[in-house]
Amino acid sequence: MKTPATHKSPFAITAVALALFVSAFQPFSPSALSAPSSEPIKFRVELDRSVLPADTADRAIVKIAIDGCRLPRTGERPPVNLSIVLDRSGSMGGEKIQQAKAAAIEALNHLDNGDIFSLVTFDSRVETLIPAVRVGSNRSELERRIRQINVRGTTALFAGVSQGASEIRRNIEDSRYVHRIILLSDGQANSGPRTPEELGRLGAALVKEGISVTTIGLGLGYDEDLMARLALKSDGNTYFAENARDLAKIFDAELGDVLSIVARKAVVTIEFPEGVRPIRFVGREGSIRGQNAELTLNQIYGGQEKYALVEIETPRARAGAEREIARARIAFEDAVANKPATLTAATRARFSDDEAVVVKSANHRLQTEYAANRFAEAKEKAIAFADAGKINEASQLLNDEAVMMDQYSVVYNNAGVHSLARENWGAAAKIKAQGISNFDRKNYRADNNAVIMQQANASNSVSSTGTNAPKPRDSK
Repeated sequence: MKTPATHKSPFAITAVALALFVSAFQPFSPSALSAPSSEPIKFRVELDRSVLPADTADRAIVKIAIDGCRLPRTGERPPVNLSIVLDRSGSMGGEKIQQAKAAAIEALNHLDNGDIFSLVTFDSRVETLIPAVRVGSNRSELERRIRQINVRGTTALFAGVSQGASEIRRNIEDSRYVHRIILLSDGQANSGPRTPEELGRLGAALVKEGISVTTIGLGLGYDEDLMARLALKSDGNTYFAENARDLAKIFDAELGDVLSIVARKAVVTIEFPEGVRPIRFVGREGSIRGQNAELTLNQIYGGQEKYALVEIETPRARAGAEREIARARIAFEDAVANKPATLTAATRARFSDDEAVVVKSANHRLQTEYAANRFAEAKEKAIAFADAGKINEASQLLNDEAVMMDQYSVVYNNAGVHSLARENWGAAAKIKAQGISNFDRKNYRADNNAVIMQQANASNSVSSTGTNAPKPRDSK
């Protein structure tokens, strides 16, 4: 059951390869995520199958899952230290700046008196319009300052985010606070550092301080590579809004996340016993050194699941044997109690020489998550091919992935994966006929980030049709 290691040629599907996957897709609605809990998170380790093939070195997928538990309605959430960084360059004129100001005011109205709010604007220069201040009785004055924003100049995006981080740092020593920057821009960074690599390094530095950056790209003129890299490296969310009228919905969804954080600064370490070889993280970034793997997550939201997938080579074991496959530990800060905590979890597997038993043991949901992350990875590679003018290669790569996924979805009657395969078949055909448009590129980049980061508050791209608009969430 070897997972293909390359996209250079069509995948060969065998019965053994198909044993990675499951028989049917089933919606997931665990009570741990729907009912209030006094515990901030639940932690578990799962396998794509609870029974593995005997007497062979196989491939499998280990899932490390963190369920953020909803806080009791009577419980207090951790206070928020929020900085909005707003593009006021010339391209933001008209409805864009008006809708952006309205969304910023709506964000302010979501905050409690003890929360901290700041607002930085940027064009050719950066201005701290509202220095970090507790909301308290200042709401009307803060709203007045927001309404006075007008447009001018070029786009010093890097400097704007850096200044927003400076406002956050004024209260960063107070361990009670959740620290978040929301960046809104409609244009290309054309003043100061402006490459995705430079903004990625900024995001990676900020997350080490416990600061996440959520990016909102407005219209079709912004640099989605830069915005996505900044958000991804800082463990923030990513949004694409084609129309300014969608900003209010996006801010509402984003504040729903920020105001529901139950854990932060999470470090997950995974130990694999002798005979189990970790190969790679699928989707999320993480490090693998020998028998150990590690990843970090800055913030965990109540009512949501965050996870990482690790592809492994399984041990050889005789039929009837049972072995531990992975053991994990998470160290984190309880955001409500404001204290450190740790949890551990492990997963075991039995071994069988009966293929039907192996297939029957499959974890249906995990299979579909694995397929979604593989498609996200494939789309990222397809974008790179298209950017290099290799349209046929981009189409073929995505088509090959869809062929492979559809074959095992047919074998295992997996409706969820079949739907993903059909969707990506359609994308491959469209790329072959038309290439990748500016709109589609932005959608792909935002959707890929949403899959990899498990961004649950939206099908995060928001087009003028409104079909993918994020739905408001209970923020308290």
